[in-house]
Amino acid sequence: MIRRAVQWLTLLGCNAWWPGFIEGRIYGGKLKSVCVPGLNCYSCPGAVASCPLGSLQAVLGSWRYSFSFYVVGLMMAFGLLFGRFICGFLCPFGLLQELAHKLSSRLSFLRGKQAKQANQTKNLRWRPIYVKYILGVVFVVALPLLATNSMGLGDPAFCKYICPAGTLTAGAPLLAANPSLRDAVGWLFVLKAGIAVATLAGCLAIYRFFCKYLCPLGAFYGLFNKVAVYRLRLEEGNCVHCGACSRVCKMAVDPSRTPNSPECIRCGDCVRACRFSALSAGFSDWRRTSENGGSGVLRGKAP
Repeated sequence: MIRRAVQWLTLLGCNAWWPGFIEGRIYGGKLKSVCVPGLNCYSCPGAVASCPLGSLQAVLGSWRYSFSFYVVGLMMAFGLLFGRFICGFLCPFGLLQELAHKLSSRLSFLRGKQAKQANQTKNLRWRPIYVKYILGVVFVVALPLLATNSMGLGDPAFCKYICPAGTLTAGAPLLAANPSLRDAVGWLFVLKAGIAVATLAGCLAIYRFFCKYLCPLGAFYGLFNKVAVYRLRLEEGNCVHCGACSRVCKMAVDPSRTPNSPECIRCGDCVRACRFSALSAGFSDWRRTSENGGSGVLRGKAP
């Protein structure tokens, strides 16, 4: 499957500095000044570039001295080009969540819970998916800006207190390779380890639990889904509202009603499930879109 291959290539490419896992240290080369589009912790021993979420908090936390528009502008460019396609194809932690959920499908005692969860999620009037927007506003923006020390510097609050990706892919490997660091473990790491374990448990029972409920980066990219160059398009004249697309969607989206929902990660399952070529996914041809009333360029198939 093309999507899975892209996910693996992204994971390996973002964490290509293998000596870091052996030596237990963080790569500090020039590439670290570049942000990758997906969630990949700066402190992961193999990471060769920076996480946009962590970089954004660092920039906001130092705004009194020098505010750089590089990170914000880059995230907006990623959003305008791809939207949450980044979540579905280019996010290393998204792949890890999918692998965890796939593992759970082999555990019989979780199968019933997964089916029940899927039905309940689609019927919720107020979905807990909005929690990630609250986390983004409070921990990614407000606290780094407002909760500053005597020198006017703020902490990257989401990375420091919550982010399970950092704990699992950075904190755990560094502790495993550095006995001296294990002696310095305190209550903060214990708290984050608890959050990470709870997140993994959530991923076992719920497809992309972190993406759905906790990820501020996905929430940010989701705001661009309706205007992103890469989008999902519905040909209403071909749609018979059979519900096939909605049934296969693991993100609890009904593409026949909201093809560009902020929750859609552009995985392409709905496009492949549609027998009437009503859904298409791809990069927009704006002139063709306006002339053909929103028809797509990749009709009836997706990566």
